[in-house]
Amino acid sequence: MSTLTTPLTDADRDASLIGILAATAEAVGAEPARAQVHFTATGRGVGKVATEVTSRRHTFSVDEPPTLGGDDEHTNPVEYALGSLLGCQVVTYRFWAAHLGIQVDTIELSAVGDLDVRGFFGLDAAVRPGFSEIRVEARLSGPETAERYADLQRAVEEHCPVLDLFTNRTPVRSTLVVDGA
Repeated sequence: MSTLTTPLTDADRDASLIGILAATAEAVGAEPARAQVHFTATGRGVGKVATEVTSRRHTFSVDEPPTLGGDDEHTNPVEYALGSLLGCQVVTYRFWAAHLGIQVDTIELSAVGDLDVRGFFGLDAAVRPGFSEIRVEARLSGPETAERYADLQRAVEEHCPVLDLFTNRTPVRSTLVVDGA
């Protein structure tokens, strides 16, 4: 059985986002500790080099192409990283467009990341294992001036959490637990 829903209009979406911003500002303003949110994911190795990942009630799989030891059944980790960046950018564009009163009709993003596999395989200690550069192209359409969209892009680049992960050092603490040892 399916249910029919009325599509969300741009005005409804923007009002909803502004409502979320206002509610969050009120809750956090009264108690800054409420601003701390924890996101969790778990992963389990399967197959050659694939991973089953669970986050909240969602699951997805990660794999590699055959040239990197996988079966090419799923997107690889660095492609997911690029997709995460694009997804976060869309969310940030939507929130900040609503916040700034900028109408955006369409958002299309693409990302290209350059990665030298010598770092991953340990073939050259001078080569880092991650991306050496990522290029993101944002294509926006709507009735605003180019300057208004440039203001929006600046706000997105200042506030996008996943972009922040790529552009700033984030401490990562790893713990090893060996079962049966």
